[in-house]
Amino acid sequence: MIIFNYFLFSYLVGSLMAGYFVVRFLGRKDIRVEGSGNVGARNAGRVHGKVSFVLTFLGDALKGAIVILLGEYLKLPPEFILTGLGFAILGHVKPITLKFKGGMGISTFIGGMLAFEPLTALLIISGFLLLYPFLKSFTFAGLGSFVLIPLCFYFLGIQPLVILITSVLVMIIIYIHREDISERLEKREKK
Repeated sequence: MIIFNYFLFSYLVGSLMAGYFVVRFLGRKDIRVEGSGNVGARNAGRVHGKVSFVLTFLGDALKGAIVILLGEYLKLPPEFILTGLGFAILGHVKPITLKFKGGMGISTFIGGMLAFEPLTALLIISGFLLLYPFLKSFTFAGLGSFVLIPLCFYFLGIQPLVILITSVLVMIIIYIHREDISERLEKREKK
């Protein structure tokens, strides 16, 4: 029962959309009908500036961190803790609070991974800095740096099941961004 409640809590925490609240509070706008209509940090920044981007990113990252820290407090096995992060990402992407129309999950994923293994911060930043000059795209460099996380876990000696779940989470994040990836690839072909 604890596991079920943990997963349910994770989904519900993920469903609390920072972008919706930040833009409502700062700009008195409904982010769902502004810009791309996405409730994540990038659209919050587009609609209402850098402060909205930062606050939304931090709020959504905090959701992932809360889920991981609660799982650790409950002394759950790491594979259940990362599955909880998966439920938080699901809540962020398909929030029950906003009729299942949410964000893309990156901030929640990053916050959760940093809470789970703080070394991933260095990996994400260095991976991004290495990839960006070649890819010339924030999206591609960011997603590419996430692919390095399971590899890093392998070299840290983290158990295979945790590496597998982390790999699945990374693939889910990439899948969620499939339309964004396609658009960027089409733009490159036209150049």
